[in-house]
Amino acid sequence: MVREVTTAREAVPGGALLVVGDVVTDVVARHRGPLAAGTDTAAVIRTLPGGAGANVACWAAHTGCADVRLLGRVGADAAEWHERELVASGVRPRLVVDPEAATGTVVCLVDGGASAERTFLTDSGASLRLEPADWSDTLLDGAARLHLSGYLLFSAPGRALVAVALASARARGVPVSVDPASAGFLVALGVDRFLALVEGVDVLLPSRDEACLLTGLPDPADAAAKLSRQVPLVVAKAGAEGALVARAGVVVARVPAAPATPRDTTGAGDAFTGAFLAALVAGADAEEAAARGCRAGARAVGRVGARPPAHG
Repeated sequence: MVREVTTAREAVPGGALLVVGDVVTDVVARHRGPLAAGTDTAAVIRTLPGGAGANVACWAAHTGCADVRLLGRVGADAAEWHERELVASGVRPRLVVDPEAATGTVVCLVDGGASAERTFLTDSGASLRLEPADWSDTLLDGAARLHLSGYLLFSAPGRALVAVALASARARGVPVSVDPASAGFLVALGVDRFLALVEGVDVLLPSRDEACLLTGLPDPADAAAKLSRQVPLVVAKAGAEGALVARAGVVVARVPAAPATPRDTTGAGDAFTGAFLAALVAGADAEEAAARGCRAGARAVGRVGARPPAHG
């Protein structure tokens, strides 16, 4: 079964952004100080909508992209809730309801100290079962850009879907971006395999750690430069150190971070990506788009959870 929200809209200047990726439920536990093994640790716990793909879509809509579409897969247990939350954030979701698997769940352990650093426990659930049969070329009608969450590459059905979506986008001349998503999962997949799977994409949006992992280089600038010899545009997200923009083997811009008071860093990279892509759709150059991404990331870390405020 597919849950799809279709609304009549006028043609949008710049076109639509189509995001394909994960929709999951986040259980965010904010604790202060180290976890106490074998006993209780006091925490503030909230259940919130999440998923890297869904977060990117919501931040893109929040930062000005008028037509944001999302393809994802969820379980029947939470399909209606996720649909409502996405629509409230200005996203048009096409959610495939998995007949067997439950919606993915991520437990986010957030240190309530100054760093607000987070650790994830991930059960990807139905999101790992997104597959080529869930794809339709009509999703690209009017699309200016296609964004693929890197989490798709960590399952066989997802990798097959990426190949189909990439081929469809190339046939239509739609540029494609990929966010590697998880350094831990990248290690399991293998760097060479990942780079082969993203061959032909136009934009790569790794975190600083992911860029270094993908190249074996310790310096993020060197890593971004090296990656940009394979992918035309590389934007490495470096948190409090801003972002690096690289093309053709050269770092062409170093974009400073926006001031922020961290409460929860969950989804900061997704916020950057969403705002960056919204800016590109609107016609901004890569440096200006990265600056907008940094501002969105700063707003994200000041909030609990990975999503922007809903439209209402």
